[in-house]
Amino acid sequence: MKTIKNNLMPLFILLLLMLSMNIYAQDPLKAAPNAYKKVILENERVRIMQVEITPGETIPWHHHPDHTIYALADGKIEITDKGKAPVTIDIKAGDAMYIPAVTHMAKNIGDTTVNLIVTEIKPTTKK
Repeated sequence: MKTIKNNLMPLFILLLLMLSMNIYAQDPLKAAPNAYKKVILENERVRIMQVEITPGETIPWHHHPDHTIYALADGKIEITDKGKAPVTIDIKAGDAMYIPAVTHMAKNIGDTTVNLIVTEIKPTTKK
């Protein structure tokens, strides 16, 4: 019986780690369905989404592959990358940014709704 417990414990710990990673790094559409309004385009290379974050709204932990952001309106957000201190960003309509793959959370700390177009660049698979 002791041998079974010793053999199963590492598997149990691995399962817990995998589940906790999914909680903190989920798809943004699932993490914040109210903010991620719609998928504009999705194919094997990209996913383009319309995002609206109302004042005071927080988008919980989620993960993006490499992605770009285009701002449709001015706003102020606080971004917290996993393992780092929060950073405040003043967004201006027309701003465009490239962001490498990241797990983060976001909060609208301004008094206007933040409107963004987020384009995720899907990893390519070798044929």
